[in-house]
Amino acid sequence: MPRSARFSLLSATTADAAALAALHTAVAAHLTKLHGPGPWSSETSEKGVLFAMRNSQVYVARLGAELVGTLRLATKKPWAIDIRYFSACRKPLYLLGMAITPDRQRQGIGRRCLKEAERITKDWPADAIRLDAYDATAGAGGFYASCGWRETGRVTYRGAPLIYYELMIA
Repeated sequence: MPRSARFSLLSATTADAAALAALHTAVAAHLTKLHGPGPWSSETSEKGVLFAMRNSQVYVARLGAELVGTLRLATKKPWAIDIRYFSACRKPLYLLGMAITPDRQRQGIGRRCLKEAERITKDWPADAIRLDAYDATAGAGGFYASCGWRETGRVTYRGAPLIYYELMIA
């Protein structure tokens, strides 16, 4: 990652919706090319991004002006999460839809996004971040584990094998 480009993770605006849909679709196509079709293969529409913005807080990661990633934080539990697998807490957030543009993957951007998500969670205030990752070669489970997230369980939901992870916030 060039040192001259400044990293930022800021709230997305409706003006970002088309670019975010294109980012998610490019990531899905890249995963499908590498690992074959799976639940990660679906395209994302601008309408879908706008819906996500109404139901969660969507963030845009940039290096300078270049859009390089995104993630969402939500207070509402997603359908595929079974809270019995997670540590007790008062106010969890759910990390959803994290994606880094394929040509910027493996450059530390994902780690920076997670660090910023942790900071945002402390400021929210919330006391944990929870997520699910596909339990497949296309999944990011190993990435979350390498970033210090704790695996809390493995389940299959609607035919998709998942790994649950959490990060407790001090």
